[in-house]
Amino acid sequence: MSTPKLRAELDGIPTYKPGRPPAADADGPAFKLSSNENPYPPLPGVLEAAVAAAAEFNRYPDLACSALTEELAKRFEVPTAHVATGTGSVGVAQQLVQSTSGPGDEVVYAWRSFEAYPIITRISGARAVQVPLDADERHDLDAMADAITGRTRLIFVCNPNNPTGTVVRRAALERFLDRVPADVLVVLDEAYREFGTDPEVPDGIDLYRERPNVAVLRTFSKAYGLAGLRVGFAVAHEPVAAALRKTAVPFGVSQLGQDAAVASLRAEPALLERVAALVAERTRVVEALAGQGWTVPETQANFVWLRLGERTADFAVACERAGTTVRPFAGEGVRITIGETPANDLLLAAAESFRKAL
Repeated sequence: MSTPKLRAELDGIPTYKPGRPPAADADGPAFKLSSNENPYPPLPGVLEAAVAAAAEFNRYPDLACSALTEELAKRFEVPTAHVATGTGSVGVAQQLVQSTSGPGDEVVYAWRSFEAYPIITRISGARAVQVPLDADERHDLDAMADAITGRTRLIFVCNPNNPTGTVVRRAALERFLDRVPADVLVVLDEAYREFGTDPEVPDGIDLYRERPNVAVLRTFSKAYGLAGLRVGFAVAHEPVAAALRKTAVPFGVSQLGQDAAVASLRAEPALLERVAALVAERTRVVEALAGQGWTVPETQANFVWLRLGERTADFAVACERAGTTVRPFAGEGVRITIGETPANDLLLAAAESFRKAL
């Protein structure tokens, strides 16, 4: 029996794997530390804005995301024409690949990094060029620059990097950008920027202002806690931003998402308090893990990374039995989201027991 012909590029493309939820039949409290979600509820005023928008979800949302675009342009002091929205930063990332790369083109990024990069690259028919992280779990920018060819169209720099939490600092990033040809787009994926405390890590918006081939990705899914509403955006110069608007799914960002994002931007004091609380928990978790004897890369995100190699799956099982789910990457390591204090306590107890049993 014949079947519809599908694109050959789809053969072998992995399916994106979300973080596992906690076991439904857990004996005690169970927590999800596998998806980099914010454990706190929506910021003040956000739920009310979303509920008000829900009263009219029989209507299409604002196609141009006008109010959100204007709010973002005001926040970052950029022209509205330089702002493009999409279904989370991953949705905008896919639009960037579609806008720049097709069969015969190359997309360069570090590996391991955000697992959606190889998926969205191969969907477009382009070739993924994965450059290994260095020994400190950081981007090897010199090797990434060496990997650029005449077929390179786009480069992702995930800063902080998912899943390791490590960062690229200003001097190194600027040297790298100086080596990138002007016709190659560099995307600074800053989904976790709000959690950073290192003053040497640059704000991608500053670099975008100086370089027409730099675009910045941000999201409302992490620090702002709107993961379920799928709102992301890019700040880029007009040709790139215009291309993003052309490749966007029409009406992709719901009115609930748009209004919630605007309300979130206006709740800055509460956001800063919650980010500070998560950063404090991050410090506590990192220090505790280090005290147990684990090697923990310096992280500027809302998660930590443990490179466990062949012990990865066993560690994930041990955590789940203790009441927490983490994100394993088979044969490599686990990413552990910083959650509420009781969740982190369970994780630390599981890590300590696992370490002692080695």
